Amino acid sequence: GNVDVEHGHPRLIPHTFRTQRAGQRQRWAVFGLGLTGLSCARFLCARGAEVTVFDTRETPAAYETTLVEIFPAHAPGNFTYYPSFSKWVWTTFNEHQWDLNWSNPDVFLEIVDIMLDLANKGADVLRLDAVAFMWKRMGTNCQNQSEVHDLLQALRAATRIAAPALIHKAEAIVSPRDLVPYLGAGSHTGREANIAYHNNLMVQYWSSLASRDTRLMTKTLAAHFPTVFRNATWATYIRCHDDIGWAITDEDASAIPHFSALGHRNFLADFYAGKFPGTFARGGIFQENEATGDRRNSGAFASLAGLEAALDEKSSADVDLSIARILMGHALIAAFGGIPLIYMGDEIGLTNDYDFVDDPAYAHDNRWMHRPAMDWQKADGRKAGSRPHDLIYKGVQHILTRRRATPAFSGLHPTRIIDLDHSHLFAFTRQGDAQTVLCIYNFTETTQSFDVTKLNSFGQFQLYDLLAEGQVGHSDGKIHLMPYGSLWLV
Repeated sequence: GNVDVEHGHPRLIPHTFRTQRAGQRQRWAVFGLGLTGLSCARFLCARGAEVTVFDTRETPAAYETTLVEIFPAHAPGNFTYYPSFSKWVWTTFNEHQWDLNWSNPDVFLEIVDIMLDLANKGADVLRLDAVAFMWKRMGTNCQNQSEVHDLLQALRAATRIAAPALIHKAEAIVSPRDLVPYLGAGSHTGREANIAYHNNLMVQYWSSLASRDTRLMTKTLAAHFPTVFRNATWATYIRCHDDIGWAITDEDASAIPHFSALGHRNFLADFYAGKFPGTFARGGIFQENEATGDRRNSGAFASLAGLEAALDEKSSADVDLSIARILMGHALIAAFGGIPLIYMGDEIGLTNDYDFVDDPAYAHDNRWMHRPAMDWQKADGRKAGSRPHDLIYKGVQHILTRRRATPAFSGLHPTRIIDLDHSHLFAFTRQGDAQTVLCIYNFTETTQSFDVTKLNSFGQFQLYDLLAEGQVGHSDGKIHLMPYGSLWLV
């Protein structure tokens, strides 16, 4: 696990420390092993510094039998051999990112020192990267081990002593069952990360958008996640700087008739790579693993939601649908509970940037298609009423304004998933002190209707929409929700 400050793109900052306890020989630890840090490590190793490595391939090979490859295409395996000092080093993610040995107490102490140093320099939030991989155990996939949660609680306790306002944000992109403990469960309740990415909400948004079917989303989010957390909350998001890994398990898929987890993951990978017949998305396959069949996807929010294809095809109707998909996603993360994160450029609908292929440093990694430099010309164009960027920007502004005016959306209030028995709609309630808000989302490009009487079991509603700031009309006892529409009913 690497600790870094989130500021634009996450980055690693190399630090070197010399440690010596009574009766021990001198040690050096290097943290933030980018290219500069790796150079420091090699320099120190060449001079006899103590480093935890493997002398032969026997131990790494034993671990590899149960490990998964994170980047099989351009960084296969989990270990790197260094001829310069004849050692194997654990490198889960890349040759220039060495895993830390958290069983060494000096590593813990130096990381705490780094965290407090960053707090002294003014950092308010620390993003704890890839925390699921912090602890190693032979015979496992070396993810989500119990010691990880002990370490995260200890890190939070240590920083609270000297920097109690410092926020810890855990980046744990794991399965639904494994995600909740990073916000504290059992003896760790209220004592682990302050914030964690809700990657499962993100995955289920894209899954339901492609399939036009919300049953898996409703079942999964209701089954695995508590309604509220103590001293912690979600970071809700639709896209970020990384790829989308389709965290859909056999267990969850089996709850839906005729659903196959593998089949659905393959469908989603094809759909968001622009390969499935009838798809509206433009994106790419990231890190296909031929051994496991695992495929992830890259792509900007707007491109995956259909805006890029609609603009290329000069279809105003498809542009309108893509804008509706985008704004529905923003309305979802604004109301769900937690802190909504908007990735730079998504507020104006920036599409994929394919220029990365011309840069040898980036050409091997298609995630750079959704990591563009900010297009300030388009950003300025929103002020002049340039479609579609102005519509997206104004829509996001309105959503956030209405969120700010709705006390029930505070992270202190529970989020309860509601099953409307409607395969195209997703719903939940936010139970505030003064009122309960029922949020309903249409995941299709056609108008969907549902009986008003279905709402009675969830509370008393006057059918006023906080998002549109108006009364909701209904005929024949039914409410009609527009394509990709959102309702915040009280």
